[in-house]
Amino acid sequence: MIRLLYGTSNLAKIKHMKEMLKGVDIEIISLRDIGNPDIASINEIGNDPLENAKIKAMAYYRELKIPVFSCDSELYIEGLENERQPGVHVRRVNGKELNDDEMIEYYTNLVTELGGVVKAKYKNAICLIIDEKNIFEYDGEDIASEEFIITSKPHIKRINGFPLDSISIEIETGQYYLEINKDNNFETEYKMAEGFKNFFVENVKLK
Repeated sequence: MIRLLYGTSNLAKIKHMKEMLKGVDIEIISLRDIGNPDIASINEIGNDPLENAKIKAMAYYRELKIPVFSCDSELYIEGLENERQPGVHVRRVNGKELNDDEMIEYYTNLVTELGGVVKAKYKNAICLIIDEKNIFEYDGEDIASEEFIITSKPHIKRINGFPLDSISIEIETGQYYLEINKDNNFETEYKMAEGFKNFFVENVKLK
């Protein structure tokens, strides 16, 4: 089994990735597992998720010199003008980094402008660095989210680190993603789980 650091400080994302990769011979570790090293703030200046995933993974690898991967996403909201699309800056609005509550408030207000209900989709990317000669990047459709609904009516509950799950609804079931999380039904909620599994199986060489 190989140990891979997930280059993120978001514990909810680490838990989610562990659930998606159940059955794969990989141990995912967090910064907490290696003593919370002091990593300088990473300037995510990429123009798309793949660029930002590589920026983050390289920053962690250069600092810690251990196998690491990082992920990034961009959000597209149907009917929203291009200049207002969140893109890779889902948390950053007008230069400010939003906390969970601020994100819910901002996006519910945005959706209210668009009629109260909109369709949206995430494009995801991952960069895995085993060593300086083995760097793997991917942003295929099989790790993208399915189309879903964002509503202006938030669920009363929250999941730290995943605020938009309180206003995102799966089209097929009509359930808030937060409700699907509660049932731990991760592969139903995130159909891209198999895509992430395939990425690691194809690129991680167990020695």
